[in-house]
Parts: sequence; C-alpha cells; structure tokens
Amino acid sequence: MANSVVLDAGPLVALLDRRDPWHEWARSELAQLTDPLLTCETVLSEAGFLLSNSDPGYRRMMALASEGMVRIDFSLNQHMEAVAALMAKYHDVPMSLADACLVRMSEQHEGARIFTLDSDFKLYRRHGRQTIPLITPAP
Repeated sequence: MANSVVLDAGPLVALLDRRDPWHEWARSELAQLTDPLLTCETVLSEAGFLLSNSDPGYRRMMALASEGMVRIDFSLNQHMEAVAALMAKYHDVPMSLADACLVRMSEQHEGARIFTLDSDFKLYRRHGRQTIPLITPAP
C-alpha cells in the first residue's frame, strides 16, 4: 500500500476516549484517511491497557480490529533482529518495543506515515537515515 498509515497507541486511545485531549484531532485526522490503519499487537496491548478504565473503550478497540478498520500487519517473530537493532540504536531515547515495531513497519511499507502523538518519532529514522513521515499534531 503506497499510502499506508501505521497506527500508534496514542491516537487510537484518543479516538476511543472522548475525554482524551486529542480526541477531536484524532477523529478529524481519521476522517481524512481511506485505507485501513496498520498496527501491531504491541500497540493494541499498550492501548488496551490505557483504555482499561474507559469502558467500553477496549471493546471498541477490539471491534475496530475485528471489523478491519485497524489491521494487524506485523509479525515480531519475523522481524526480531531488526526490532532489536532499532531498540539498541535508540536505547538512550529510550525506544519501546511498540515504537520499534512501528518504525520497522514503516520500513516494510514504502511511503507509510505513522499516526502518532509521540514526539520521539521525530528522532527515529527508518532504513538508518530516512525521516519518517508522520501524522501528528502541529506543535
């Protein structure tokens, strides 16, 4: 997918929790997207934890995945070496497992943008030197 969007936990939580300060921004950005959002299990785990007090936030999150609006498109087992290398490279940030998986996903989908609230993605590079196109709130 040339216009793939890789989804981080922050916008997913904001989308599903109306009390989140970024809720309207996430809804507005999502309304402009046409392709399914790609993500990984580590992001769903993180978002599920953050939504655990927002009933039925975690259930709506799982419904988005089961309905295909959010698509799990990553196998950590297949990319373990690359993910470990990213985490080692950015250990001083530090880089979470979820962030490393998303950077790796952006490498696998040419032209992919990462939909995130996390400013650390401005520091991360894909393929060693390339900045990662982001969908993120303006500073």
